[in-house]
Amino acid sequence: MFDIVSFIPRAVMQSIPLLFGSIGETLTEKSGNLNLGIPGVMYVGGICGVIGAFFYEQSCGGAANMNGFLALAIPLLCCLLGSLVMGLLYCFLTVTLRANQNVTGLAMTTFGVGFGNFFGGSLIKISGLDVPSIALSATSGFFSRHLAIADKLGWFGKIFLSYGFLAYLAILIAFVSAYILRRTRTGLQLRAVGENPATADAAGINITRYKYLATCLGCMIAGLGGLYYVMDYACGIWSNDAFGDRGWLAIALVIFTIWRPNVSVLASILFGGLYILYLYIPTGTAGLAMKELYKMLPYLVTIIVLIISSMRNKRENQPPAGLGLAYFREDR
Repeated sequence: MFDIVSFIPRAVMQSIPLLFGSIGETLTEKSGNLNLGIPGVMYVGGICGVIGAFFYEQSCGGAANMNGFLALAIPLLCCLLGSLVMGLLYCFLTVTLRANQNVTGLAMTTFGVGFGNFFGGSLIKISGLDVPSIALSATSGFFSRHLAIADKLGWFGKIFLSYGFLAYLAILIAFVSAYILRRTRTGLQLRAVGENPATADAAGINITRYKYLATCLGCMIAGLGGLYYVMDYACGIWSNDAFGDRGWLAIALVIFTIWRPNVSVLASILFGGLYILYLYIPTGTAGLAMKELYKMLPYLVTIIVLIISSMRNKRENQPPAGLGLAYFREDR
């Protein structure tokens, strides 16, 4: 039988990297920047957190000597700094040098994956392990720790209270981002930059500043998705090329939610559930083929939403008008 109490927590845990990535990309796209480098940014965020956690664990010599605050703060800081550098690199190329955004994003994805695999392989060699992975179980224990009361509340505790703090942070960031975009002056100016940068520039809005801030902040948020995947979902185990297509799913989620971070909370859980659905549905003799078909469901749902939203043709369901276009002030 289908075990929904077991399925929902797994779907939520699967959804958190997608939620972080989609929030970051939504903020970026609201400024008019199309960052297809989000998969690479998530990869860099994950490996930078792993590097910080690895050397801290090595210096402490065991979990008993580790400080809980430092065990959380060091990987978080390393993750945010690595993701920030990726955001600055993207902005320098696309905003300052006005390089093609699609090409730059794809190049950054390739670079990010290569960066992660190189340093991941280097750490594996340093640790002298015979397996192609790194286990940071002590640090993972701090990230995945949940409220003790969750174990006493049965199905309610398992569904709602059994997650690490990064999961709740992702949900909080989603609602705060939605509020800022829709209800504040800063959000209004950011949306103006993405919709019509020439008009926003004429109104005295600093286009370059908003694009840099939104893109760098978006990359830092997306990088947290990579850190969550390693430290919480994967229980602190880093393996090269283990992220799969989660970064691309996060970009698809932006389109699915029509650029609304608050909608991403439930939509990411839907995507996470569809992504692991094949583990809970018996497939019989044609198991392998059916599993691959089930993995296509998130993308299939996105295509259906795109078709429906295009048929309705409402302005609020469309991407920012200046998305993917370099701004030349001389043409204003």
